[in-house]
This record gives sequence, C-alpha cells and structure tokens, in this order.
Amino acid sequence: MNVSDPIADMLTRIRNASQARHEEVLVPASRTKLAIAQILRDEGFIEDFSEGREGPMAVLRLKLKYVGKVPVVSGLKRVSKPGLRVYAAKTDIPRVLGGLGIVIVSTSQGIMTGSRARKGQLGGEVMAMVW
Repeated sequence: MNVSDPIADMLTRIRNASQARHEEVLVPASRTKLAIAQILRDEGFIEDFSEGREGPMAVLRLKLKYVGKVPVVSGLKRVSKPGLRVYAAKTDIPRVLGGLGIVIVSTSQGIMTGSRARKGQLGGEVMAMVW
C-alpha cells in the first residue's frame, strides 16, 4: 500500500493504538521511522521497540508505555508535511508545552530532539511534536 506521508502514518498508528490501550503497534520499517522510535524510547514515550519481519515486509514493533491505564503519549502532531515543509533555524526551534513535550527535528547531523539540536546549534526540518 502506498502512503504519501509514512511518518504521519506512523504517528497516527501510535496515537490510535495508545487511545485504544493496545500494548504494541506494528509499523512498516524505514531508517527514518527507526530513528524516531529511538527518540521516543530515549525520551520515555514508549517502552521499547524491535525490528523484525512480518511476511515479506520489514516492520517495527513498538511497545507502548502506560502509567496505570493512562497512556504516556497524550498527543502527537506532524508539523512538516509533504505539501508544506516547515524548517526552523537554530534559534527558532519550537518548545512543546514549555518543555514538557519534545519536538523531533531532522538536521544535517541526523534526526534528533529539538533540545539536542539547540545544544548543537543546528537547525532543520521540524518533523513532529510529541507530548
């Protein structure tokens, strides 16, 4: 199945699975999605992830994280879309909920959080916000 925005598809799958209280969600794998999953795990939004195969397709299996029965991920938003790319200079990288959330930025040094991009004085494409 062709998806015009695979990153938005991944974020939507995570949002839907967490609202439905699923323990894990399967996402078609790519290097970009793997980097986003690593950031989500490192920042504590998901428990863990693993790469594998589901038939002929490579998939990421994300294990979602909950506090009691409340999902840790309360919101996900795709910022830069294929039809409207959003870029930010090193001084203009947005903060999410005053620092309670994270922004995922694609820089020349790779995909990283907004705070790490600010420390490295890097700008780039603002991919998504998670809170």
